[in-house]
Amino acid sequence: KAGIDGRLFGSVTHMNISESLKKEGFTVDKSQIRMPFGPIKTVGESSVSVVLHTDVVVDIPVHVAGEVH
Repeated sequence: KAGIDGRLFGSVTHMNISESLKKEGFTVDKSQIRMPFGPIKTVGESSVSVVLHTDVVVDIPVHVAGEVH
């Protein structure tokens, strides 16, 4: 749920992103996800990093859609 200003009443965390990736067929543990600016608290596009291996880090876009409450 989100307010009129686009702020989420909660936040999107490592766990939420990990669960969404699993639904899409990717097995990514929450400890592999790096969120440099902390949990996502607004609707829109953000970017997070996924550490696949010590030398392999991939940035992926995250689209957060809110339901106006």
